[in-house]
Amino acid sequence: MSDVVYRPEIHIERLPGSVRKAHLPAEQAPVVFGTHGAVAEHYGRAPGTYEPHATTIDYVIAAAGG
Repeated sequence: MSDVVYRPEIHIERLPGSVRKAHLPAEQAPVVFGTHGAVAEHYGRAPGTYEPHATTIDYVIAAAGG
């Protein structure tokens, strides 16, 4: 088995509600994750009670499609 060649240093900051900030390597500003639309509705969030942000699954799908 080969040696580990990369271990990302990532810090996740939990904010109120479903919002998270991910401090990622090579990014100057944190990436903000949250909820929106049908996902927010699924979790019982009423419209206007949250600031919409892309979900973690949105980023996973975007990364896989890249």
